[in-house]
Amino acid sequence: MKAFGVAAMALALAGCDIGSPGAHEVAVLQGEFNVRAPMFYCVGLESARSTKDTAVVLIGRCNAMGGVAAALVTVTVGRFASAGVMLAGGEALGRFMVSPAGRRALSRDGRANDVVVLQSGVVEGRLLLHLKDRVAGDYWRAIVGVKGRLVTVSASGTAGAPLTSDEGRQLVDATLDALLAANPPTGG
Repeated sequence: MKAFGVAAMALALAGCDIGSPGAHEVAVLQGEFNVRAPMFYCVGLESARSTKDTAVVLIGRCNAMGGVAAALVTVTVGRFASAGVMLAGGEALGRFMVSPAGRRALSRDGRANDVVVLQSGVVEGRLLLHLKDRVAGDYWRAIVGVKGRLVTVSASGTAGAPLTSDEGRQLVDATLDALLAANPPTGG
């Protein structure tokens, strides 16, 4: 059932047209948070799921003419104040993520032994994880606090065209840059 849902969402993203209004950005959480796709990628408007507290948005390549890798980017926005887990710093969260409990939380099937953390580090306040999951394969994930919410971004290739490590990292970075631009800090 999980594979069917992912395939259906990927098919919805395949129809994303670069010229469509709103195709590069969607407001979630009752307009409080904006998810913006990086250049040549589009938000799957039909796939965006938002409650008053959390949101999940899928992003994919707008079309094959963009000259960018086919990929599925998932953006998850946590509850208000969930970024509090970053108060001790990304390094502390990174240490947790390599532990059995952290790998279990990262695993698509909830089993710590199915996830290997290939690389972990903090760059500009972003926790970056290069992961190999038995179910999901090789992919990048980033965790950052935005507007008091814990935000995760993951990027993986398609079954027929996996992303290289560099492509995955660059796509996660580009998505984070777009998210931060769309959600500037408030107050002074």
